Amino acid sequence: MQVKTAPSGDPGNVKPWYRHRWPWFLMLGPFVVVLAGIYTMWLAVSQPDALVVDDYYKQGKAINQDLSRDRVAAEMKLEAEVRYDAAGGKLVGTVRGLDGRADKLSISLIHSTRPEKDLKLIAQPDQSGNFSVALPMLDMARWQILIEGERRDWRLNGVWAWPQEPQITLLPITVPH
Repeated sequence: MQVKTAPSGDPGNVKPWYRHRWPWFLMLGPFVVVLAGIYTMWLAVSQPDALVVDDYYKQGKAINQDLSRDRVAAEMKLEAEVRYDAAGGKLVGTVRGLDGRADKLSISLIHSTRPEKDLKLIAQPDQSGNFSVALPMLDMARWQILIEGERRDWRLNGVWAWPQEPQITLLPITVPH
């Protein structure tokens, strides 16, 4: 019977593999990758992508209807200026070109990435087109803003990076007939 000896010649000096640090160090990389994969899977399952549209064909057909509303806004020569008064907790603005119509305004503030933060406000402009509506908190974000008439026959829209842009001017999109 032969006895294995360590390089130093002492048979009692041989350690099992798990007592050395190098096997553990080499297994650390794959273990971290497995943990990262589990975390990525959890993110994918718990945070569904809200930017994907289920019925893109139907939404594409609706774009043509929206373009007619842009044409109406251009024909009416509508223009809006909107700003957020954080101290007063109000969204304040003016819509020019309403010609004294007292229609209510539908104001939609659409968050760029989080649909649960979208806001829908109703404002009553005065004879000059000035309006003010309570808005206690507006997150710092890139908002799509949409102002429509009560009958949804016209619209003004734009992208507002608040608070970098303290105020936004909305002009009708010129659409060829």
